[in-house]
Amino acid sequence: MAELAALEDPKAREVNARHGDDHGVNLGSLRALAKRLKTQPELARRLWATDDTAAKLLALLICRPKAFTRDELDAMLRGARTPKVHDWLVNYVVKKSSHAEELRVAWFADPDPVVASAGWALTTERVAKKPEGLDLAGLLDVIEAEMRDAPDRLQWAMNHCLAQIGIEHAGLRARALDIGERLEVLKDYPTPPNCTSPFAPIWINEMVRRQHDAP
Repeated sequence: MAELAALEDPKAREVNARHGDDHGVNLGSLRALAKRLKTQPELARRLWATDDTAAKLLALLICRPKAFTRDELDAMLRGARTPKVHDWLVNYVVKKSSHAEELRVAWFADPDPVVASAGWALTTERVAKKPEGLDLAGLLDVIEAEMRDAPDRLQWAMNHCLAQIGIEHAGLRARALDIGERLEVLKDYPTPPNCTSPFAPIWINEMVRRQHDAP
């Protein structure tokens, strides 16, 4: 904790605060510290229990994902608080867990939009890597009906799923593009140069173009 405190940078905290994250540790420095510590499940649990955001992020980098029970992962997600902790927990831990599919189904239907966004993130992973058994047309129905008015984190996750369906599944691409064009979600999102806009029609068309151009 003293080492994390020493890495605190007011400028980093200011930038992170704009994204809803309450820590001031450069993520590169955090990863370097994790690389030195290597996997330490018990230390990870103690760091997570501090409820300090930088400590939680470090915990996610040095934990053993398969060591957590389904109920522990569920409680961790509900206690994640900040977007970066939530994001790393889903991507670095839950996706590597044997409980990922069970949690995907449970979270997808959760009334808490932040929890539901994790269910959508796991669903997007399946759209890309293991779509068998998913009702892709049904997902588009839900996105079409609910995405425009969804809270920010849930809207972002739904939009990612919409783009992934359009990118990976040619038979549904026209409908995915049409939904994106009509709903206009993230159409005006400020996108830095050399980055792809998160507006689904632009995102889909750009990724499909890259796939076609790939050798």
